Parts: sequence; structure tokens; C-alpha cells
Amino acid sequence: MITQAHIIAWLQDCARVFEAQKATLTELDSPIGDADHGINMARGFGKVADKLPSLAENDISGILKAVGMTLMSTVGGAAGPLYGTFFTRAAAAVTGKPELDSADVLALLGAGADGIAQRGRAVPNDKTMLDALYPAAAALKAALDGGADLLPALEACVAAAEAGVQATIPLIARKGRASYLGERSIGHQDPGATSAALLLRALLEAAKALT
Repeated sequence: MITQAHIIAWLQDCARVFEAQKATLTELDSPIGDADHGINMARGFGKVADKLPSLAENDISGILKAVGMTLMSTVGGAAGPLYGTFFTRAAAAVTGKPELDSADVLALLGAGADGIAQRGRAVPNDKTMLDALYPAAAALKAALDGGADLLPALEACVAAAEAGVQATIPLIARKGRASYLGERSIGHQDPGATSAALLLRALLEAAKALT
């Protein structure tokens, strides 16, 4: 089960991870974007971490909704609205849940990914964060359908997300700033997919740490 404590730990881990990976994400964004993805993600999740003490009495859905609103207001570029939508849709998917079972985690991830797809009008293979999130959701579902417990299923989820990141390298970008480059976007790893995979790995590590 994923508890409120897991969610808090996940978000704290996200702040640490995005600060640590700020330069890497910005380097990935430099040739095909605005060279600010790492800076924006670190700033946004830093603000989230600052707010976590005031959210301690909220339920899981309330915390996720607050995260979404914070990211929308503090993360620049497309990432703010997209990740903000991810968290607000995730919050709606688990309303009233004191703890999250495996099906709830799958619903959270699926709703968040679908929210990004709708907000960004993107589909798989557009060279976006969906190329990490949709394979991750599919792998999580397949593992759970096969009888796996949540932690092994999350391992499969993260592995699929990370494979999805690598699969963006040969793609032509069809959405966002990178799409302006056309075929010149080929050969570059998508920074949004990379940050999405980092987000999911932080969830896995938080789940492991408190199990």
C-alpha cells in the first residue's frame, strides 16, 4: 500500500533528484528546447518541498492537487502546465483514498498521463514525456495483471519508463519547441521523457524506503 507518508517522501525525493539532475536536464534541453528544463523542474519541486510541511494534514488527493497547482504557478515553459495537469488529474483519480493499493497507483499514473496527452495534444512517439509515461503505465498494468506485488510492478514500470526515454533518441519531435527543428531533433534524448522517468524512479525509491 502507498500511504500519505510515501507520497510525502516521494515528493521530497523529487525535489532532491531534480536539484541533482538540474544540469543534466538542462544540457538535454539545450539543443532542442529552451535550455531551461532542469532549472524549471528544480525550482518547481523545490517550491513543492517548501510547501510539504503545510500539507501534512491533507489526504493523498489533497496533497497531489496542491502539488499540481504549485507546479503550474512556478514551473516555466510547457512543463509547468503539463506536470501540473499530471498531478491534478492524479489527485482526482484517488479522491477519498486514505491509502493507495496497486489498482489506485495504476489509476493515478494513467490519469496523469492521459491529462498530459490532452493538455499537450500529444500521442506516443511525438518525442515527449508520454514516451516514458505510457510505456510505464502499460508495464505496471501488465505486471499487476500477471500477479506481481506492487514493488516488483513498480520496478517494471520504471524500467519501461527508462527504456522509453532511450527510445526517444531516434524520434522526430512533433510537439513543443523541439518540433521546430524537424529532422534535426533526431539523435537527441527528450528532456521531458527523462524528467518523467526520474519522477517515477523517485516514487519507486520512496516506496522501497518505507516498506
